[in-house]
Amino acid sequence: MPFELPPLPYAQDALAPHISAETLEFHHGKHHKTYVDNLNRLVADTPMASMSLEDVIMAASKDAAKAGIFNNAAQVWNHTFYWNGMKPGGGGKPTGAVSRKIASDLGGYDKFLAAFKDAATTQFGSGWAWLVLDNGKLSVIKTGNADLPLARGLKALLTIDVWEHAYYIDYRNARPKYIETFMEHLVNWDFVNANLEG
Repeated sequence: MPFELPPLPYAQDALAPHISAETLEFHHGKHHKTYVDNLNRLVADTPMASMSLEDVIMAASKDAAKAGIFNNAAQVWNHTFYWNGMKPGGGGKPTGAVSRKIASDLGGYDKFLAAFKDAATTQFGSGWAWLVLDNGKLSVIKTGNADLPLARGLKALLTIDVWEHAYYIDYRNARPKYIETFMEHLVNWDFVNANLEG
């Protein structure tokens, strides 16, 4: 069964004015869809066509000859995770288990926020910043291009996409403003808590 483009978990205009319907139309409807289409084309008539997305990512990550498969599969996973990490009326300080864990592992929300913003701002070129669970402890990391925590044996809790197509329509080249807006108005802390507890 082919891989499918998952629907957004909210209406296309639900994140406005922070992320516009036009951005989601292009980012989800064109960029994310292209990764899905490319992945289906690359794995057609191979054993990978019947594997889970995560299994495809892990198998392709160990084989340099499958870099194209890895890049497209990872970007399908990354984008799906990114959409779910946002919600209308989100952002601000977390509550629940992740709030306590940020306090104990990262020295509090302000220190986490500074580290996350720094990782997202300083990721050179295209990539992602992540809040991850590493052997039971929270950590902030950044990855280039399609790379993701799963391939490094880490559990992803939250991500922000810092590829230019994620923000250029709304923010032009002002990546720091997009990052600040993401943290203040968009983060879905319920999703982060579910990942932490799951």
